Amino acid sequence: MVAFVTALIILVALSALVVPMAKRRPVGTPLTWGESMVASVYAFFLMFWAYGVIPHLWLTWADNELQWRPDKILYGPGSILQPQALGGNFPMTISSQTLRDFLAVGIYVVFLAAQIALWAYWQNRGKRAAAASSTAVVESEFGRPLVRKG
Repeated sequence: MVAFVTALIILVALSALVVPMAKRRPVGTPLTWGESMVASVYAFFLMFWAYGVIPHLWLTWADNELQWRPDKILYGPGSILQPQALGGNFPMTISSQTLRDFLAVGIYVVFLAAQIALWAYWQNRGKRAAAASSTAVVESEFGRPLVRKG
């Protein structure tokens, strides 16, 4: 559990570094070869961490410490998930290993959505700056603000 939580904290911290960098880097600034290599290694490391390390640590934690095995059947609260094969009313058998795998897929879906949101934030950084500058007060030829009355 400690490794899984620590890996999540590391991922959040490394992903959060993208936001101040997006605010600081002007749109259209050309990248040097070195900057592009550092950025690509950083992006690859984040994806490796999110899609490789964290799901591995989740599966390891669920298998070892939580002992979510295929022979551990989920019955749910009040045995509402008790399968028909074992005298219940639920039409399928759900093991703890099935729940473990479903949560692993959920980890991938959440990280994919976060990655898309982070890339969209980076790509739209110029639009936010343009929108902020377009709210400037219109001035006359003499430098005074033009204000409409009434």
